[in-house]
Amino acid sequence: MDRRTFLWASGCAVAATSVAAAPRKTAPARFGPDFRNAILAVERASGGKLGLAVIDTGSGERFGLHADQRFPMCSTFKLALGAAILKQVEAKRETLARRIPVAAADIVSNSPFSEKRAGGSASVGELCHATITVSDNTAANLLLRTIGGPAGFTRRLRAFGDPVTRLDRWETAMGEGAPGDMRDTTTPDAMADLARRLVLGGALAPTSRAQLIAWLKATRTGLNGIRAALPEGWQAGDKTGTGGHGTDNQVAVLWRPRGAPLVVASYFTGSTLPQGQTRPLHAQVGRAIVAALG
Repeated sequence: MDRRTFLWASGCAVAATSVAAAPRKTAPARFGPDFRNAILAVERASGGKLGLAVIDTGSGERFGLHADQRFPMCSTFKLALGAAILKQVEAKRETLARRIPVAAADIVSNSPFSEKRAGGSASVGELCHATITVSDNTAANLLLRTIGGPAGFTRRLRAFGDPVTRLDRWETAMGEGAPGDMRDTTTPDAMADLARRLVLGGALAPTSRAQLIAWLKATRTGLNGIRAALPEGWQAGDKTGTGGHGTDNQVAVLWRPRGAPLVVASYFTGSTLPQGQTRPLHAQVGRAIVAALG
């Protein structure tokens, strides 16, 4: 949670399966000891645990640190929420122009867009934009209602080919991040693979994929994270998530001037740093990635 502190189309499942089945090449020379040591130094600086998955989509090579362990997902789920709504649009079950009432009783914390619409309405497209670009929690809840809540969202993740990630609660409870709680969790590997399918793969139609990328590139919550490390000419789309118990996350797709895109899922939890000071550690992760793969 970012804060102050089927019939689903069978083509989706087929596309997700084909991407998921891509061969994995691990521990390439570029992800050698120097890179690993740099990442471990960032983890130590957090005072907690860093889960990291990096995929070079050109070579298929990947790096992982605690990448198969569960971490509190927090608002990084909103990347896939936007994709789930776009999939509904593709299936003619939704339109981005449809307006949804925004009641005063719906408003929860960290809802800079929705609180201005209380008592009025917002279009589905506006709610998607707010959910991703400023991590508006009320907007996310309103969208979740349209697909069956957390359980409906999790079913859509399965249709996208993700057997791991799960959403159990609404905003803002899902951002609790309590140690050992399986609810509302993912693994860096699972989230990186999901982001790859949704943003770069065939899980969405080209028009939907372009819309999702536009929302991710317009995101403002992670400017001092991975994006801060990118050289001139690089582009990024990302989704952040912060929560309790020292949790701060960022999922990003990085487009390089030369070479195929990179997918990064960076998850901190248990950080002992004051709130807000963990986010810049994602920039250190970004700098290590640029040095290795730029």
